[in-house]
Amino acid sequence: MDEYTPKGRLARALRGESVDRMPAISVTQTGTVEQMEACGAFWPEANEDAEKMATLAEAGHTVIGFEAVRVPFDITAEAEFFGCDIKTGTKEQQPSVVGHVVKSIEDIEKLKDYDLNEGRIGVVCEAIKILSEKYGDELPIMGSMLGPFSLAQHMNGDDWFMAIMTDEEFGFALMELTTEFNIAYAKKMAENGADTMVIIDPTASAMLIGDEFYQKFVVPAHKKIVDTMREMNVATVLHICGDTTPSLGLMESSGVDAISVDQNVDVETALSKVNDTILVGNLDPVSTLWKMTPEEVKKASENVLESGIGLLAPGCGIVSKTPNANLRAMVEMTKNHKY
Repeated sequence: MDEYTPKGRLARALRGESVDRMPAISVTQTGTVEQMEACGAFWPEANEDAEKMATLAEAGHTVIGFEAVRVPFDITAEAEFFGCDIKTGTKEQQPSVVGHVVKSIEDIEKLKDYDLNEGRIGVVCEAIKILSEKYGDELPIMGSMLGPFSLAQHMNGDDWFMAIMTDEEFGFALMELTTEFNIAYAKKMAENGADTMVIIDPTASAMLIGDEFYQKFVVPAHKKIVDTMREMNVATVLHICGDTTPSLGLMESSGVDAISVDQNVDVETALSKVNDTILVGNLDPVSTLWKMTPEEVKKASENVLESGIGLLAPGCGIVSKTPNANLRAMVEMTKNHKY
């Protein structure tokens, strides 16, 4: 079988085509304290400065061995862009959303005139350009963004879950804003060199809102993003937290190339729920990658591989205190696994 560059290998794997071996990647956030110490780029500055963001993303490749580079490291830049209050993170902790900006359709109208070059959205796009210019011929360049449903929830607060059930006009209006933003943001990342797009939509779970509302509000939004990326030859990966097994068919209906499943999902059962979509995951980022020894990580990785997973990866964002040795152990098992 032919050997491939990391870029070609991942592209083929996400299309379900034959490859020489499994790509070693993480579709969720990759930054850790030990990587920061190795490369000299630390949170929170690496969340706000394009050069430092690119340097820390690069460490995932040069220090750990991931065969892709990925930005950003958190899921608050989109909400901050629209004016939500953000609690600044630390070297060990990511930032979080603490204040919301939308209560009415009038509030939505005020947010439609925006400039993607501003704020941390512009920083992420610049970091992708830096990484693409250095690695774009060989490595996959992964862009990631908070998905439209979770962005709407960040903007509206916990009222959002009731709003979609009691005020469809408001719900659709806010989803239209966030979806069009996501499309524009994804296009800019792709124009700057991203060849893989990860949609992180943690609260867009059918387990939280039910199949009816997932079908009504989430699937059309994801499909618009996926269709736009396909036109630009950019692969798409969708990650939703929790046990998404019952809703995998709905998630697949958006047309994504791959679905990232977390540690609560039984892979064998999940495989029976999808037709063509590649499943990515689902090594536990806390109890395994953070807490176990490298040898135990290798064994746990082997178990996930034997379950039939399409691509081995963490089941959610990597914990910042995860030892480099444990991540390298996962990468080693990935590279040794034959399709």
